Amino acid sequence: MEATLSVLDAKTAALRRRSIRRYRPDPVPEELLRDILQAALRAPSAWNLQPWRLLGVRDAATKKALREAAFGQAQVEEAPVVLVLYADLEDALAHLDEVIHPGVQGEKREAQKRAIQAAFAGMDAKERAQWAAGQSYILLGYLLLLLEAHGLGSVPMLGFDPEKVKALLGLPAHVAIPALLPLGYPAEEGYPSHRLPLERVVAWR
Repeated sequence: MEATLSVLDAKTAALRRRSIRRYRPDPVPEELLRDILQAALRAPSAWNLQPWRLLGVRDAATKKALREAAFGQAQVEEAPVVLVLYADLEDALAHLDEVIHPGVQGEKREAQKRAIQAAFAGMDAKERAQWAAGQSYILLGYLLLLLEAHGLGSVPMLGFDPEKVKALLGLPAHVAIPALLPLGYPAEEGYPSHRLPLERVVAWR
């Protein structure tokens, strides 16, 4: 079974990963997905706020509607699973006790809450949503590597109408949606990677 194949190390997964847009119809085991998601949620986050949220879509009718919201891109409907990555900083700020380490107690805990609230007090809702979306891309990177490491293909998608996606899935109006992530067992190899050389993008001082 594919779920029992050996897991690639991080470097190998990074070098092998390609964007996959065609998938086999084989279902992705629930246990495998939970294992991957549990590991991905270890992604770092400023103040440990973890404003990212994920909605997994398997229902055929919902995927068909998501495809329409994604300008007809076939992989949204054909992938066995589509993860909708959205960012909800308002929810995170309303539940600070969930994210502040339990080892921080008393006045130190209250001071930390005040510091976090003050950091975002000067931002409007759009700015807070943009900040949370930036944090959520860290989780997306973790997910892409972990999916590849476990033999699953994926393609991060930015081409969709976020307002239509929110309406379809009943998401709050204030959230940001950084990406849709179709995933499953690949039915194609994908294009070979073409990347700028290290010297083009890295400088030292």
